[in-house]
Amino acid sequence: MIGSRKIMVVDEAQRIENIGLKMKLITDNLPNVQLILTGSSSFDLANRINEPLTGRKWEYTLFPLSFGEMAEHTSPFEEVKHLPLRLIYGYYPDVVTSPGDEREVLKQITDSYLYKDILEWERVKKSDKLVRLLQLLAFQVGSEVSLNELSRQVGLDKNTVEKYITLLEQTQIIFRLGSLSRNLRNELKAARKIYFYDNGVRNALINNFNDLALRDDVGALWENWMISEFVKKRHYDRTFVNRYFWRTTQQQEIDYIEVGDGTLTAYEFKWNSKKKARISTTFLNAYPNTKIKTVNPENFYELLL
Repeated sequence: MIGSRKIMVVDEAQRIENIGLKMKLITDNLPNVQLILTGSSSFDLANRINEPLTGRKWEYTLFPLSFGEMAEHTSPFEEVKHLPLRLIYGYYPDVVTSPGDEREVLKQITDSYLYKDILEWERVKKSDKLVRLLQLLAFQVGSEVSLNELSRQVGLDKNTVEKYITLLEQTQIIFRLGSLSRNLRNELKAARKIYFYDNGVRNALINNFNDLALRDDVGALWENWMISEFVKKRHYDRTFVNRYFWRTTQQQEIDYIEVGDGTLTAYEFKWNSKKKARISTTFLNAYPNTKIKTVNPENFYELLL
């Protein structure tokens, strides 16, 4: 099958039985052949190749397009101009390359592709429950998430909701942000927020593509977009950080915190460029060496290029 070819690409490799062992045989016996395995179901693919290919592979995660990638493709000025569009329709490649048809493309993505790995892998029969869970998470972007409350509203037990959230993370749809808690008794210790890797998917789930001027969730859109862009940039730059938000029982809050090499950097996201961020003195006293940055539409590109 391979013959004299030097590159072999296997798409949706997780669907092939014993894929790891078969790729190991090729790697061991045909050292001049470069293997490229892709899979939309990252958790399944990893489970099937990790042991046989230990020490023989290099893994890449491909997110939706990023601001930095698009700025290189067009220009930083052009991409800043498209910010309102990106906040609403996101960065899926098919969406970006289909101007005017963004809604239809996103509908196709969320109606079929988005859930297919989970539905097949877990043999989920109550797909409507999964969709309902995603919709609730979409409405709660930027807010703390309670598994007990989600369980009650979706009509599933807490453990099942937890499992679904984990699967949604592993298929690169959502990601969690835990709360930073080190010094203070009144810091929230087990709280979490959940964000979407793509704004367009989030908006498609709640069927809201209104212009920013007509929305009451623009702050949440801005926060979700910026944090997802930070995740993509840090990953591609090979910058390893831990991510948190911070909140006390008195509702004092920091939107986003990165901890890397012993350094804390706190970010406050303000859609209104004229509105100044007020950093809690409680936080500053507890974490005195933290770098503080306010991010708004007039300066965000400096952090993403």
